[in-house]
Amino acid sequence: MILLKGNVDIISDGQRYKLNFTGNPGMTVGGTGDVLTGVVSALAVKVNDVFEAAALGAFITGLAGDMAVKEFGYHITPVDVIENIPKVFRRFINVDSIINASIHISAQKLLK
Repeated sequence: MILLKGNVDIISDGQRYKLNFTGNPGMTVGGTGDVLTGVVSALAVKVNDVFEAAALGAFITGLAGDMAVKEFGYHITPVDVIENIPKVFRRFINVDSIINASIHISAQKLLK
């Protein structure tokens, strides 16, 4: 399993891959990878698929970072990202909605 963070995150288990387009340069501070690891770990228990957990975790953490940047500008901290994670969940209500949004947003970015 690989989750390569970058301008576009690449998630792969060697057979499947997903691209994640959420996130921003403000997230290049120490600690955001730790936040991502925690989110992925928690989701792995919930969805019982490490690949899907990694893809969802990248999407959720990236979107939380995008929300933090809108609020604070590009000088955000990992705590700013953490505080926006509940907002991401409230926005999508459940994990299935987050999966669908992740697929939709990725498709839109690829078509541009």
